[in-house]
Amino acid sequence: MGMNQTPMSERVHIGFFGKRNAGKSSVMNAVTGQDIAVVSEVKGTTTDPVYKSMELLPLGPAVMMDTPGIDDEGELGGLRVRKSWQVLNKTDAAVLVIDGTAGVSPEDERLLERIRRKKIPYLVVMNKLDLAGRETGREIREKLGLEEKEFAAVSASDGTGILELKEKIAAAARAEEPERYIVRDLVSPSDFVVLVVPIDKAAPKGRLILPQQQTIRDLLDGNVVSVVVKETELRQTLGQLGKKPALVITDSQAFGQVSRDVPEDILLTSFSILFARYKGNLESAVKGVAALDRLQDGDTILISEGCTHHRQCDDIGTVKIPGWIREYTGKELCFETCSGTEFPDELERYSLIVHCGGCMLNEREMKYRLSCAQDQNVPMTNYGILIAYVKGILRRSIEVFPEIAALLDGSGGKADV
Repeated sequence: MGMNQTPMSERVHIGFFGKRNAGKSSVMNAVTGQDIAVVSEVKGTTTDPVYKSMELLPLGPAVMMDTPGIDDEGELGGLRVRKSWQVLNKTDAAVLVIDGTAGVSPEDERLLERIRRKKIPYLVVMNKLDLAGRETGREIREKLGLEEKEFAAVSASDGTGILELKEKIAAAARAEEPERYIVRDLVSPSDFVVLVVPIDKAAPKGRLILPQQQTIRDLLDGNVVSVVVKETELRQTLGQLGKKPALVITDSQAFGQVSRDVPEDILLTSFSILFARYKGNLESAVKGVAALDRLQDGDTILISEGCTHHRQCDDIGTVKIPGWIREYTGKELCFETCSGTEFPDELERYSLIVHCGGCMLNEREMKYRLSCAQDQNVPMTNYGILIAYVKGILRRSIEVFPEIAALLDGSGGKADV
């Protein structure tokens, strides 16, 4: 990610779906004005999802996602269809492309029903208007029960209707944009906040990891002063400030030391906990962490990360988190990991899921993962909540969110919730 680029997780995700040869790739290329996806007369040309980050006017920063056909066949085709469903789970606005010369198919109807069931804003696009005619478009609208704002008729080959389509996509996507903040709604302008940022070995030289960058930007947007220090400089810095900070935010891995160095009358939390709230899963993560006290020998725990990175010898997901859990529980446990876009469909064999803060995932995908766990009665927590819990400082780390802190009793965060 370039210094001035909007992170992918903060862009509106627009997915193009439909049958093979409906013209998904052609429509997406016409909307973007670029040859992003390969176009061919051969069915199944798109074998894997194609992603393109771009500025789409009049919408703004977006990720355009082309997908394999939902009617693909065979064992390999089934895997491609599964990839399309995975893309749907992160889609903020869905574009269902229908071949106007073929009309509405049962696959189209099933996909539209799935989109509606997931409550994803959508637009049905009849492609090949130049061949099918506008009357066919009216028939498709009536058959699917679509409002005017939910339908567009275009010709990707000659550009007819593409400008209107872009405007309707923007309108659908904007409906999904409630204002959310990482931290600035918790403090006031002119406050100052201390950020504790250990130098992460996994971060490229000269750069901060994404949650730290985004938190600093959010504070700047709120006219809040940020003081950034390493954990080794925190105690001295607090003594020299001359004024109590409104909040201290730390990398979760330094929670223990930072909690000792920050006086009890100063609010303390972590980047991971802030991102749990930002992605909409803080309450569930606080409730889910109590499963640690119910683990038995032989139980399996899934450690899930939203990004892929080179594993270090002291990697947090594969080394530190399992180590802290074993030390806290005293149990012989099994651990499995997944990362990036992969997230298991079948979760029932896990006794607990521990997820990263999800800075690389958009809110919709994070909530999808949480709903999968809830549907299968598997507790799910996140890195920051778990670390605070095993170190006995969970209550303190969520005091900045009184309604969430109310879920705990007075035991410092080591009681069932």
